[in-house]
Amino acid sequence: MSGSGAHAAAYGLVPTDTTDDVRTRAAGVSTQVAVLPVGSFEQHGPYLPLATDTLVACAVAREIAAAYPVHLLPPVTVACSHEHAAWPGTVSISSTTLHAVVNDIAASLRRSGVDALVVVNGHGGNYVLGNVVQESSARGERMALFPAVEDWDEALRRAGVATSPLTDMHAGEIETSILLHTHPEFLRPGYETSDFVADDRRHLLTLGMSGYTDSGVIGRPSLGSAEKGKELLASLTDSFGAYFSLLTSADGRG
Repeated sequence: MSGSGAHAAAYGLVPTDTTDDVRTRAAGVSTQVAVLPVGSFEQHGPYLPLATDTLVACAVAREIAAAYPVHLLPPVTVACSHEHAAWPGTVSISSTTLHAVVNDIAASLRRSGVDALVVVNGHGGNYVLGNVVQESSARGERMALFPAVEDWDEALRRAGVATSPLTDMHAGEIETSILLHTHPEFLRPGYETSDFVADDRRHLLTLGMSGYTDSGVIGRPSLGSAEKGKELLASLTDSFGAYFSLLTSADGRG
């Protein structure tokens, strides 16, 4: 393998299962669960890559796949990043497109015998994913969105993250910590001196991020560490157990 494909595989963005691997894992399992990382391609200040949200979602999904018998899918790498449109490199798709893509993936999985889907969301602006899961569940399908706010709260407490979820909105302590743990080679210099706080963002949907930050950063990346990143992922992996039990129970209610 060569070129960008080799780099993608090396960094865990593309699962390397064969069809026989999937068949073997499914043997004797009453309810198969697939895990779909959904990220974004948007600015993360001058020191984190545009693919940060995808890298975070994939890191969470990889840890889940290592701990539970799930079918790991390749990520959705471009999503709803319209609030970052003022910065070069950001690419978005519409919420209706993302809605359709996830629903199409879920339908395809069901046709191949995979009954449940967990969407691992790495970007807060992908609001529509909540609607996708609600609508799917109302139709009697098995789908979940992970992590929930409560899962993040527990992970932040366990990892000793100092910044509140309100303050640590974008390219801050959380994302910097996870990349310091999983992909330190992707960080550029500058996160140590780029802290910026803007807790009152009530007009974010109208003004976008550029209404609140010049650098694209809202948070305290200087507090990030690889150890915090490791603990964040470990806590989220533990939290996933309740989702797995819920989706694989006989009535889908745990």
